[in-house]
Amino acid sequence: MSALEPLLEFLSIPSVSTDPAHKEDVRKAALWLEAKLQALGFRTELHETPLHPILYAERLLDESAPTVLVYGHYDVQPPDPLELWESPPFSPTLRDGRIYARGASDDKGQLWAHVAALEGLSARVNVKFLVEGEEEIGSPSLLPFVRASREKLRADVVLISDGAMFAPLTPTLTYGLRGLAYLEVRLQGAKRDLHSGAFGGVAPNPIQALGWFLAKLKDEGTGRVLIPGFYDRVRPVSEEERRLWPPLDEAALKGELGVEVLPGEEGYSPLERLWARPTLDPNGIWGGYQGEGSKTVIPAEAGMKLSMRLVPDQDPEEVAALAEAYLRAVCPPGYTLKVLRLHGGKPVLTDPHSPPMRLMAKALEEVWGRPPVYAREGGTIPVVAELQDALHAPVVLLGLGLPDDNLHAPNEKLDLVNLEKGIAVIRRFYELLSEA
Repeated sequence: MSALEPLLEFLSIPSVSTDPAHKEDVRKAALWLEAKLQALGFRTELHETPLHPILYAERLLDESAPTVLVYGHYDVQPPDPLELWESPPFSPTLRDGRIYARGASDDKGQLWAHVAALEGLSARVNVKFLVEGEEEIGSPSLLPFVRASREKLRADVVLISDGAMFAPLTPTLTYGLRGLAYLEVRLQGAKRDLHSGAFGGVAPNPIQALGWFLAKLKDEGTGRVLIPGFYDRVRPVSEEERRLWPPLDEAALKGELGVEVLPGEEGYSPLERLWARPTLDPNGIWGGYQGEGSKTVIPAEAGMKLSMRLVPDQDPEEVAALAEAYLRAVCPPGYTLKVLRLHGGKPVLTDPHSPPMRLMAKALEEVWGRPPVYAREGGTIPVVAELQDALHAPVVLLGLGLPDDNLHAPNEKLDLVNLEKGIAVIRRFYELLSEA
């Protein structure tokens, strides 16, 4: 596959946006992609930001032709823990018909399919690219850029591949994404760490207080979040929409996760809990001694990180404020509480029956030999809602990954068949769009 060698080169760049030590690597990835687009006849602009550059590129062939804006990101998650990788995360490796590397699926491999699809394309379609290096840290620079660049970004359709197919060999059109509100909670007890023998029984213990917090955030029996007002704006799912959804193999999902049960909110199917219900999950917790052996200490500080996945019509700022107010209300005496709002994103619903979605469905059926299924996703792409609001253009979410691609985990991968067929689908979509 001619598209494979450049992708391996792209994946070898450790463009970890959250780590300042990789700032130059992130920039290197942007410059690499810029050069590839220039070679395809694109006019490019690299917009500097306080963090990582935004790459804009356009190839405008005909004013009367339809215009497609492709969004993607060239930054990746940290590869830790390194010891769990079967091959080095930034030395792309081919095994069993798959590419293994950090960014293989999220999002370099999927983004590269859109670049590779343009090689030799004869369809009269104007194409623009909007590619950022901060998606994995909440897109703080891109959102204001989109608001300020509406005319530059104007398009007839927004095309995004940064998600997954419902199952292997199952072409999928995604029409919904959950939003996100992400908090960091810090608790201060005494002014310094204390000997647990000398002060145990009178000193506040922030780790214990975190346990109390966690117990009060969710109901153990029903799985419901206990923050007052959390569910007030949740839009219910219609029966018509449910009929769009494919059946979920719960046994296969349990097997993939290595679990015997699928816990979650009582009264809703696993698929609805994955796609259309909000969640709250602690993503990290720290405090006290973590080394080998024992150290009898009462820590002065402890903390945790909380992510809340949101659904229409929840607002991330409102939910974050509700969560902070609740945490302050239930904080036990003797502690100083600090709540940081790290980043967020709005939930998204697109029209599964829009004209561009119908064209993409036709392209998928032609290439895969079967019609696509329609799905929501549980993850978040912060810029999608912003693009919807700014451009008022239909959005097509074409996931080329799979649920088992190990996003944000060791041994991330992308199946080569998905890459190959993804390129073919995108090319066919452009042809159908130019003929419409």
